[in-house]
Amino acid sequence: MPHSSSSPLKTVFLLAGGTGGHLFPAYGLAQELHKLGLRVVLLTDARGGEHAQAFSFDAVYIIPAATPSQNSWIKRLKAFLTLGLGFVSALKVTWREKPTAMVGFGGYPIIPSGLAAFFTRTPLILHEQNGIMGRANRFLAPHAQAIATGFPKALGYRPKQKQTWVHTGNPVRPEVKTFIGAPFTPPKDGESFRLLVFGGSQGAEVMSTVVPAAIALLPSNLQKQLTVVQQARPDACDAVRKTYRDLGIGAEVAPFFPDMPARIATAHLVIARAGASTVTELSLLKRPCILVPLPQSLDQDQKENARLLEEYEGGVTVLLQKEFSPERLSALLATFATTPSALLDSFRRTHEEEELTFPNAAERLAALVCDMIGYKSLKESHS
Repeated sequence: MPHSSSSPLKTVFLLAGGTGGHLFPAYGLAQELHKLGLRVVLLTDARGGEHAQAFSFDAVYIIPAATPSQNSWIKRLKAFLTLGLGFVSALKVTWREKPTAMVGFGGYPIIPSGLAAFFTRTPLILHEQNGIMGRANRFLAPHAQAIATGFPKALGYRPKQKQTWVHTGNPVRPEVKTFIGAPFTPPKDGESFRLLVFGGSQGAEVMSTVVPAAIALLPSNLQKQLTVVQQARPDACDAVRKTYRDLGIGAEVAPFFPDMPARIATAHLVIARAGASTVTELSLLKRPCILVPLPQSLDQDQKENARLLEEYEGGVTVLLQKEFSPERLSALLATFATTPSALLDSFRRTHEEEELTFPNAAERLAALVCDMIGYKSLKESHS
């Protein structure tokens, strides 16, 4: 347990869906709240519970949850019944633990706990990581005392008159901060061109098919310049490795890279999806990228994330998945490989007065939580 004290500690509930996009910022906030002497409890779904042991929460509660966005009315009804059970479960936990505040990070699993906050009059803060507010956050937003955003804009909700709305940025892994400010140097003639490819926490199938096919279309002299690091689904790794091996390209292919921030920092070009965590890390590390937003997302949040990165930072080429063909990608790779200066030339700053995100986002969000509940750290209260 992160704390050992004879006096009871104030408790903050963090509400998060089971994906890395929700859990990583929750973990970043948890670290900061621990430093301030607060007890931090995670409320998540079964999927989040499987990953929770990797994070330092004081306690974890699994709350029944489901996604009601189904075509079948039967499935929708089952989902609503599950959410109802989740609400009862969250209500019991809230009455027992008596948290000082709750902070929600999106995903349908936060709805039962967010409603429990409303019914127990527990202050609720929502953090929206994307450029478009997700449906769960939109549903709970009228009941929240404050809304924090990962990016300067979060479309899809108009705040109430007395509602606090703060651009805190998206909390990132501590490893990312290590590489902030690392210089970017395009490869010189004849030097290796380092390409990094990933598609979110599970790897994207489209990356495993389009990227190797695009590289196969390059002239042999450009292929010899490439070194590739690619995240792929476990069932696609062997096929991707074989393609690169047959082309004579040095490649490292795996389902997961624990040192992804270091990989981003050393890459000359990144090809990725446009999830909030990915866009935030690329913004902070300032690496050229080709972003392919996930087309199936309900609110097209990844498309807006990519647009914001392009608007605020530059260095971004956005391709919709229908445009993401081997031929189109091969042409882009050839341009960047034969004219490395194009990587630097693509950067531009059009919003000098405002940052897209902040390296100290976790600290900014923790300060919002403490201000909301009138809390001073243990160190401050004993001084």
